[in-house]
Amino acid sequence: MTKPPFEQFFAYRRFYPVAELTPDGERVLFVSNISGQFNLWAADVDGGWPEQLTTFTDHSVRGVAVREDGTILFHADKDGDEFHQLYRIPAEGGWPQQLTDVPQVQHELSPGAWSPDGKSFAFSGNLRTPTDGEVFVWREGEDEPRYLFGEGKYAFAVSWSPDGTKLLVAEFRSNTDISLWTVDVESGEATEATPHEGEAKFLPGPWRRDGSGFYLVTDEGREVTGLAFHSLETGTREWVETPERDVDEVAGSADGGVLAWTENDEGWVRLRLRDLGRGVDLPDPRLPRGTVTPLGSGMSLSRDGSRLAIVWDTPTRPAEVYVVDTATGDALPITESRAAGLSALELREPELIRYESFDGRQIPAWLYRPDVDRPAPFALLIHGGPEAQERPNYRPYVQYLLSRGIGVLATNIRGSTGYGKTYQKLIHHDWGGGDLEDWRHAAEWLKAQPFADGDRLAVFGGSYGGFATLSCVTRLPEYWRAAVDIVGPSNLVTFVRAVPPQWLRFMAEWVGDADTEEEFLRERSPITYVDQVRAALLVIQGAKDPRVVKSESDQMVERLRELGREVDYYVFEDEGHGFTRYANDVHAYRLTCDWLESHLR
Repeated sequence: MTKPPFEQFFAYRRFYPVAELTPDGERVLFVSNISGQFNLWAADVDGGWPEQLTTFTDHSVRGVAVREDGTILFHADKDGDEFHQLYRIPAEGGWPQQLTDVPQVQHELSPGAWSPDGKSFAFSGNLRTPTDGEVFVWREGEDEPRYLFGEGKYAFAVSWSPDGTKLLVAEFRSNTDISLWTVDVESGEATEATPHEGEAKFLPGPWRRDGSGFYLVTDEGREVTGLAFHSLETGTREWVETPERDVDEVAGSADGGVLAWTENDEGWVRLRLRDLGRGVDLPDPRLPRGTVTPLGSGMSLSRDGSRLAIVWDTPTRPAEVYVVDTATGDALPITESRAAGLSALELREPELIRYESFDGRQIPAWLYRPDVDRPAPFALLIHGGPEAQERPNYRPYVQYLLSRGIGVLATNIRGSTGYGKTYQKLIHHDWGGGDLEDWRHAAEWLKAQPFADGDRLAVFGGSYGGFATLSCVTRLPEYWRAAVDIVGPSNLVTFVRAVPPQWLRFMAEWVGDADTEEEFLRERSPITYVDQVRAALLVIQGAKDPRVVKSESDQMVERLRELGREVDYYVFEDEGHGFTRYANDVHAYRLTCDWLESHLR
C-alpha cells in the first residue's frame, strides 16, 4: 500500500489564538496563514469563505481589538522579529494604516484596547525604556500616545472599566508571579489590586458590568488556579469556581450576562459557560473532545452573550474557529483548515501515560504508538517554555512519523504547566538539573517497553525543547542515534545575556545570573559537554530570533564541526523564534522528519 506523502499531513492552515467577535456578533475576526503568512481574516458566524483583511507576505498579525463601530486595531511584526508595530483598519474597510514605525520597539494590544467611548485606545510597549513594558493611551486626533503607567515594570494594558475612567493592567514579574493594577486614566494614579506575599499569579478577566470589580484567575492559596471575582470597594476576592485543575482563561459578555472559562484536565480542555443573571450553568458546548494551544484559545463572547467564538484543536483534526450558541451548546466550525486529502488520512490519538523519575515523581507524557507488529524506533519530543504544556493538539510531523513506523513520546517534564505550581516551579534555576533526569528516565522507560526498540531512539524539540535536545545528546549521549534542535540555547551564559531586554529582570531567578553564577551556568550548558556527542544532529535556526539568538546555534555547530561529528545546519533568514511562513514551516519539519527517519529506520 502506498504511504501518504509528507505534504499531505501538512495540508492545512494554522491559526493564531485570535477569535474576536465583532460588536454586532455577526462576524469573527481571526488570524490564519491561509495565504501562506499569518494575516487577519473575517468570517460570518454561519461560516463560508472568509474575507482577507490584510495581505502581508513578510509580516504576521498577532493581536486584534475592535471598536464599537467596527474600526480594527492590530499589531504585527516582520519576519518573526517580535518588534510589533500598530495598525488600524477603518470601520468601512480599506488598506491598513500603519500607526507606528519604531525599530527595536515592541508594541502590544489586548482585545480590550478601545475605551468605551471609542475615543482612545491603550497599548503597552518599551518605547521609553527598552527594559520596561509601559502602558500608553492614544487619543483620537492626537499625534503621539501619552505615557500612563509602568515605569520600572513589565506591564500590559488589559481593558477599560465600563465607565472609561480606569485601566486594568497586568504586571509580569515572572511566570509564577503576576499582579494586577487599576490605573486612573486621567491622573495616572495607580493602585495594586492584588498585593501579595511571595509569588502568586493573578490573570485578568472581564469587568463586571457595573464597574464594581473584575473577574480574575489566580493560584493564591491554591496549588492550581481558580476563578474569582475581585471587588474594588473592599479589595477582597470571592471564589467563583475552584476545580481540582487549572482554570486557564476567562471571558465575559459586554452586557455582563455570560461568563466563560476553560479548565485544563491533563491537557484536554473543557469549556464552561454560566448565566450570571440567573446564576446557572449553561449547556456544555458540543465541541469535539479537544484542547487549545498553551498560548490560549482567543475566545470571545458577543455583546449579548448569545455567541462564543474560540480556536479549538483535536489530535486528529487541526485547529478551527468554532462559534458556540451559548443557550443550546450547539457548536459550528466556521472554518475548514484541511486541504488536499488531509481529512482522508487515518490519524492516531495519543495515550496519556506516566513514568517514574529519579525522585519518585510521576512524569506525564503522551504516547503515540505506530501500527506495526515489531518493536518500533521512538523519538522523544520535548516542548518549549519550559513553563508550557504538551497537549493533544494536531501534530502533523508526529502523525507523519507514525505513518513511517516511528513512535513518539511527548513529555511534560518538571516545569510544565497544568500540574500545579509546585511542579511548575521545579524548573526555576534548575535548567539541566532535575529535568535531565526526567529525560534519562523517559529513555529508560522506552527501552523497557516491548513495543519500543531501545537501540533506536532520537530526541527533538524547539526553544527550551532545543536546549533539552542539546542537553540530551551532550550529557546523555548513550541513548540517542539522532536529534533535531530547533532554536535552542546551547550556552546558558550567553543565552541569559541576549534575551529580549524586558526579560533581563527575571533571568537570574529563572535560569541563573551570568555575572555571579557563570560557573554554575557553564556546568548546565550543553556546549560544555559537546565533545561527548555521538548522535547525528540537525540544527535549525531563525536568523531574526530575538529570544534565542542565532549565535546560540552557531557556536554549537562550529564546535561539532571542529570535532568532526555528524551535524547539519539550516538557517531560515526570514524567520525568528519559530516559523510564520507556511512554506518555511513545511520545509523545517520536512528536514526534521527526513533526518529522524533516515537515522532511525
